[in-house]
Amino acid sequence: MLRVTLLASALAISAAAQPADLLLVNGNIHTLDAAQPRATAIAVRGDRIVFVGDAAGAEQFRAGAKRVIDLHGATVVPGLNDAHMHLEGVGERELSFDLEGTKSVTDLQAKVAARVASAPAKKWIVGRGWIETHWPEKRFPARQDLDAVAPQHPVVLVRADGHALVANSLALRLGGVTRDTPAPSGGEILHDAQGEPTGMLIDQAMTLAMRLVPPSTPEEVEQFLVVGAAREARLGWTGVQNAGNSFEDSERLRRLIADGRVKIRVYDSLSGADGSGVKLLAAGPVIGESAGRFTRRGVKLYIDGALGSRGAALLAPYADYPQSSGLLMQEEAKLMPFLTDALRQGIQIQTHAIGDRGNRSVLDWYEKALAAVPVAERGVAQPRWRIEHAQIIHPTDIPRFAQLGVIASMQPSHAIGDLFFAPSRLGKDRLACAYAWQSLLKSGAVIASGSDAPVERGEPMIEFYAAVARRSLDGFANEDWHLEQRMTREQALRAMTLDAAFATFEEKQRGSIEVGKWADFTVLSADILKIPEPEILKTRCLYTIVGGEVVHEAK
Repeated sequence: MLRVTLLASALAISAAAQPADLLLVNGNIHTLDAAQPRATAIAVRGDRIVFVGDAAGAEQFRAGAKRVIDLHGATVVPGLNDAHMHLEGVGERELSFDLEGTKSVTDLQAKVAARVASAPAKKWIVGRGWIETHWPEKRFPARQDLDAVAPQHPVVLVRADGHALVANSLALRLGGVTRDTPAPSGGEILHDAQGEPTGMLIDQAMTLAMRLVPPSTPEEVEQFLVVGAAREARLGWTGVQNAGNSFEDSERLRRLIADGRVKIRVYDSLSGADGSGVKLLAAGPVIGESAGRFTRRGVKLYIDGALGSRGAALLAPYADYPQSSGLLMQEEAKLMPFLTDALRQGIQIQTHAIGDRGNRSVLDWYEKALAAVPVAERGVAQPRWRIEHAQIIHPTDIPRFAQLGVIASMQPSHAIGDLFFAPSRLGKDRLACAYAWQSLLKSGAVIASGSDAPVERGEPMIEFYAAVARRSLDGFANEDWHLEQRMTREQALRAMTLDAAFATFEEKQRGSIEVGKWADFTVLSADILKIPEPEILKTRCLYTIVGGEVVHEAK
């Protein structure tokens, strides 16, 4: 014990020998360091934390400090880390036809009509963000709805979850979609009572229309990435885990970070659907480049679709659509060689699974792959493979996450949106293990918390509120919402910081405020661990600090 004390004293003396680059004082600091959970001051040199403690201890760093920020009691938490989002999509949403907040089919028509009015003749009208669950019409939009306001422009509007779209008749005709068109594997074409396509294309069937949409130019993609990253920084995210990038766009993002145009940390996972995952296996991972701001070591796969569009793969049929149990997008025999190769290369697998059949299939296949590759032959002994979303899990499968070392990468805001329609999709019996955060945590599983932006709004305070309140943004919940699955505030914060860092193999570098770790902090206007639940949604980000650099400062 004496040697530890002497070593700590020696480190403090050494740290104080040079001035700090950044000093934060008069703060309300939640460190998530069990040895020192609270503090009021932090000193930073370079991109590392050199002191965590009180005002008296911080005085040794004040003289010569390049910048001192008096927090005036503001709350500091470890840098928030979005464990699942789509950076390019966030930027594209900011700059393009955003349908979030559309209130009805009529409202959707009005927005399309306004877009058409300013569009050149025959230009594709492409939008995203609508969701019908609260609409008074209580139905999906149809091609006829779009034809009425856009007969001469091909129109494709993607649902908020990204797993379904509605196209008008012109877009369907250009895509060759008729009543006789077979649905591709892993997809569905919805038909009306007369057997004609309604315009709704589910999951893999979306490609029938989307393949014709003119792709974004490289310059546009770069703009999306820069704008998306700037938005994340303004909200308080110091890092994001980008799910399903293409290899080419990953290289663009890598250059933007190296050039300093993207300031936040990015853990990039490539798409397994377009060949990018195969390229990653051949090229190998990139770890900790640009002072730890860029890592590429994951592959994003899909096993099923979304619950709202009834593409999630269920063990039993949908309660409100008994002719379907959803869609499986992978075959074990085809996928297994890729999984075992990834284990040997040290590549992390992240598989989208929402339904209980989807989650069970992924757990089964992970278990077989892990058994097939001995630890000595793996690129990483504990590969920390993940299931993205993990929304509906059969009770017998919940303990398997911890048993297999599989991370549950979940997005709390999905629950407070989906639970308006999940009872009708699933029936009451399956709801007990839907969005089962507390059950997973009690079983020993790790939950990494994200937002799935632009599917959701991507705001960290909404995600934190959803995790601890499990209520709608206006405070509503009923008996179907299973409030016993709520996280405690400490659990919710950990899922957005330390456990999100664990999900990227970086828990020794970030996720808590400790000497030696990266100086990543989110400074908030209120103490989210104490204030009433509704006040969480009013909390603002005052500073976002990445590696000791202030990348956002509220005006």
